[in-house]
Amino acid sequence: MKISVLVPAFNEQATIASVLQRLHELPFDDFEIVVVDDGSTDETAARIAQAASNLHRVRWFRQDRNLGKTAAISKAISESTGDILIVQDADLEYDPTEIPDVIDPILKDVADVVYGSRFLVKRASRVLYFYHYVANKFLTLLSNLLTNRNMSDIETCYKAFRRDVLAPMNLTSRGFGMEVEITALICKTHARTYEVPISYYGRTYDEGKKIGLSDGIAAIWYILYYNLFAPWTPDGQRYIATVNDSLERRRKKVS
Repeated sequence: MKISVLVPAFNEQATIASVLQRLHELPFDDFEIVVVDDGSTDETAARIAQAASNLHRVRWFRQDRNLGKTAAISKAISESTGDILIVQDADLEYDPTEIPDVIDPILKDVADVVYGSRFLVKRASRVLYFYHYVANKFLTLLSNLLTNRNMSDIETCYKAFRRDVLAPMNLTSRGFGMEVEITALICKTHARTYEVPISYYGRTYDEGKKIGLSDGIAAIWYILYYNLFAPWTPDGQRYIATVNDSLERRRKKVS
């Protein structure tokens, strides 16, 4: 199965080259790295271009202006060609060498979606902001109450999907809202969802961390909207039916 690593990037000149180099060294025979520069105003685009000239697996695209992570991921999905899609942020808070562990349940055909959780039994995790921990736990709890799933970390970057689960989704949220939107909608399908433990090397705000209080407030709205309203819209119903039909046909073919 071909793997596509989707990398949204905005003003990450300090880390983007290292991230792409580490991704390029992953032990897969068939994979690609799809990078979308989201209108960076620093040297990020130039460093992506330089990396792409030396690393043959890297394909990159540039947004004319900053449209947010959701828009960058949507672009990456549309340009990707893999059977398995996984998101990798352009900083080094998540270790690319753990990607094989995240996608392993899909490769073994026990899962259709896998989340890399920072709150299961941890490998390594930098000690940082308690309020971020509380916010993540609250958002995950609120989401779980509406999805009836026992997930531990919906805000994680590392999310891996079979293509036929993610590609039909018409992402409509903004900024960091895609974490909530994706979780809400896949929980309405028959996709088999797993979690695996990952490390987390978080950054401080001085080191470039971008998410803030306004993103947390927006996430609450997104959780309510994408769980209570969006699944029952024509677009939501189309997505759910499309994914369920695709998964059912694939399982019948395998059996």
